[in-house]
Amino acid sequence: MREAHLMTGTVTNGLALAAAAVLLLFAAPSAARGAHSWLGDFPADERLGAGPSNGSIADDDQEKSREEDLYDQGTDAIDDSRWQEAVEKFDRVVQLHSKRADAALYWKAWALNKLGRRPDALAALAELEHTAPQSRWANDGKALDIEIRQASQQPVSVDDQSNCELKLLAINGLQQMDPERAVPMLEKMLRGHDCPKLRTQALFVLAQSNAPSAREVIARTARDDSDPELQRKAIQDLGLFSGTWGRDTLGQIYASTSSQELKKRILGAFMVSGDRARLLAAAKDEKDPELRGEAIRQLGVMGAREEIWQLYQKETDVEVKKRILQAIWLTGDLERVSQLASREQDHDLRLTAIRDLGLMGGKAGETLLSLYSSDKDPEVRKAVIRALFISGDAKTMVALARKESDPELKREIVRQLSLMHSKEASDYLMEILNK
Repeated sequence: MREAHLMTGTVTNGLALAAAAVLLLFAAPSAARGAHSWLGDFPADERLGAGPSNGSIADDDQEKSREEDLYDQGTDAIDDSRWQEAVEKFDRVVQLHSKRADAALYWKAWALNKLGRRPDALAALAELEHTAPQSRWANDGKALDIEIRQASQQPVSVDDQSNCELKLLAINGLQQMDPERAVPMLEKMLRGHDCPKLRTQALFVLAQSNAPSAREVIARTARDDSDPELQRKAIQDLGLFSGTWGRDTLGQIYASTSSQELKKRILGAFMVSGDRARLLAAAKDEKDPELRGEAIRQLGVMGAREEIWQLYQKETDVEVKKRILQAIWLTGDLERVSQLASREQDHDLRLTAIRDLGLMGGKAGETLLSLYSSDKDPEVRKAVIRALFISGDAKTMVALARKESDPELKREIVRQLSLMHSKEASDYLMEILNK
């Protein structure tokens, strides 16, 4: 009986101790500290069984809990901008030589930098690099090291940086302090293949520079067709960031190349840079119909209403006029599209203008209804019906169907209504079926 009683007591104590262990692992730090206190109430030989290792297990748990407490307190201090307190908490975590020592060193350096203690911050980062070079915090530490040195106006050696992102960080800082020195390194990154993902970023950094050598690199890259993707990016950056010099450079490349694809990209860069004059010149004088049409489209994208209208009035080729009409639609010039839909003498162009009114929606419905009422040409009326369908104006179509006496036109309206998902269309179709 005594043995059974002892076994029962041991099991009971064992379950209680297991619960305390769970509490240590998952509960809040304060609860964990309470659990450790409770564990201390048990005799040493009953803490998770007998044996010399039981005390060390409890000590390890206490150590882990203390580490977690200190680390959490340090991160809370960081969140609240209590930099000195954060330094002290993370320093204690480091002294414990725990698994979180690498993270603690990083955040200690972060807090020291915030306090303006840059030499101490750099020392903490050097310790991180020395003690945990393979840690995931090591790269973050290198980036912070570069940031601190650049803020202190200290030179950063790009060649010492093995990581591509860190190289670019270093070059970016060098660009602010010594642009002429940074340019050759950026060009080296462009021509190299060890950092393929960062080549376009290097080009972006060059585009921000006013240094003559940087401009030469970008212009050279824009002319070089050996790497089409890098060339495309250089052309884009010339349009986005390089002002008058960039537009002039693009104009020179456009005039010197015979590549249709390259010229199309340059036309797009003219649009991005707001260079209406060069786009208008290409729209007027370009011999390649495809390029001429692209220049007209880009004028439409940038909303050059007056320039496009001038082109339309002077143009005689119907196919080119259709491209110009599309550009007028792109600018949202409802007044001029309505004018062409009503008065254009060329029948095909007029039908195209009517279709474009349908794409414009909104107030275009009033013009379409007026056209349907005033023009007896069956083709014009069918074009109006299709335009109303495109614009989703079922209400106006139902009104036209009720008044239309021409069987063929009425069938066309009903056919289009049957394809529409609207209450007005469904109600009218039911009305026909119930007759």
